[in-house]
Amino acid sequence: MKKKKAREGLTAVRQARKGKRRQKALMAKKYALISVSDKAGLAKFAKELKKQGYEIISSGGTAKFLRKAGLRPIEVSALTKYPHMLDGRVKTLHPVIYGGILADQTNPQHMQEIKRYKINPFSIVVCNLYPFEEVTSRKNCTLAEAIENIDIGGPSMVRAAAKNNKSVAIVVDPADYNQITLELSKNAGQISQETREKLALKAYQHTKHYDAIIVRYLSSRFINEEKFPAKKEIILEKVQELRYGENPHQQAALYQEATGDRGQGTGNTIVEAKQLHGKELSFNNIVDMDSAWNCVNYFAEPAVAIIKHNNPCGAAKADNVHEAYKKAYACDPVSAFGGIVAANRRVDEAMAGEMAGIFIEVVIAPGYTPGALEILREKKNIRIMDMEEQSIGKPFKGMDYKRVSGGMLIQDPDLAQLAVNEVKVVTQKQPSLAEMEDLFFAWGVVKYVKSNAIVLVKNGQAIGIGAGQMSRIDSANLAAKRARFDVKGAVLASDAFFPFPDVVELAARLGVSAIIQPGGSVKDQDSIDKANENGMAMLFTGRRHFRH
Repeated sequence: MKKKKAREGLTAVRQARKGKRRQKALMAKKYALISVSDKAGLAKFAKELKKQGYEIISSGGTAKFLRKAGLRPIEVSALTKYPHMLDGRVKTLHPVIYGGILADQTNPQHMQEIKRYKINPFSIVVCNLYPFEEVTSRKNCTLAEAIENIDIGGPSMVRAAAKNNKSVAIVVDPADYNQITLELSKNAGQISQETREKLALKAYQHTKHYDAIIVRYLSSRFINEEKFPAKKEIILEKVQELRYGENPHQQAALYQEATGDRGQGTGNTIVEAKQLHGKELSFNNIVDMDSAWNCVNYFAEPAVAIIKHNNPCGAAKADNVHEAYKKAYACDPVSAFGGIVAANRRVDEAMAGEMAGIFIEVVIAPGYTPGALEILREKKNIRIMDMEEQSIGKPFKGMDYKRVSGGMLIQDPDLAQLAVNEVKVVTQKQPSLAEMEDLFFAWGVVKYVKSNAIVLVKNGQAIGIGAGQMSRIDSANLAAKRARFDVKGAVLASDAFFPFPDVVELAARLGVSAIIQPGGSVKDQDSIDKANENGMAMLFTGRRHFRH
């Protein structure tokens, strides 16, 4: 019995000594804590960390993933002496983990303290968060699913490591793995303070973005989210850098709204359009594309618009997009050179053939026939953009932002359609059915012309467009001057009311048969009287369409 107890005692002493040696060895090693949702590139990166002498600590699904990749991570639970609990809600929330992350390794007191509690200091923390945005973007996502995808331990680890960037490198983006691996190999397994600071800033951006998405989602579920709250977060993700901005001396990039106003996954936004052919889009291409697509997507009938410098220089509707394109192009062939062409139906071979002979920067439509693509792809530089069929008749409904010095103007988008029962005939003459069709088409086009805006339309075709003049009569004169067809019998649309009857007088001299305008001027009666004198019909919409 005494010999047995002696042997047991000797074994206990040996185990204790072995444990101390193991702890001493652990304290001498470099440690990386890895806990990620996005596992892209992780196996390769973790193997590189091992090559650089890092011991990997991990938990849950990440540990399982690393073991499948041939690595042998130390489980977090082996350090904390606690199992994962509460369905995985609690894994890393423990002083052994956070002491290792937050210890200032240049502070002797900190190092003595973690040594006393047998805590290993981390040099690298690799962490990205539960896929809350991805989960909540699914159509059938429940509130319970959303709540379970709110990460707790992850943001805490990320912020702790970012705070202690003096000692710890926090890696939240798989895109940084290669750069970090290269730096580790050049610097004997170390990461420079400059790099740690950059990574820390990126980490704070990561958690800020994450929290903003949660706030946006829960605001829509728990309360009726205010349209104009006291504080507004606009969450953007970079899609690509552009060659330059409006001018070559300006740098620029394209961003996509991350949540909410983006209409995520709907496919009906310009940012989501698929480029099928051509060179890189420019800043101005994207701006003009947006105007062109919004213009044609306003109409139910097949329609085509040609945009130049963010204004329509041609617009028309017809039984098919081929005929609509010919009519739109005929409005102003000179300005159409180098323009943006948009159609609200699939482009066919006939329309593609019409476009083949002229220089067009971009064509955007909800699809193309194989023959049309073959024709268009023969033009090396034309950008071919596909909005896909599900976008037809579905305008983007997000808020409209306009940047001003030191701030932002935010408003509802101008999506208002015009119904027959909303217009009021204010003249003695009633418009004919054909005139009504042209008036409604002109009203749809004028909302996409820079104010002050006047549009002349005849037989479903814009024949004269006056844009962006400082006085309405100047815009009307410009529209008349640019008309390449007989204006007699055309209709006229104005985006705002007439302060004087001079536009009506000009329209009468041109032979315009009907006018559509918002009304609301103190001198409305002067314009009505002038229309009656000349046998013209006039409609009031009660709504203006300024576009600054």
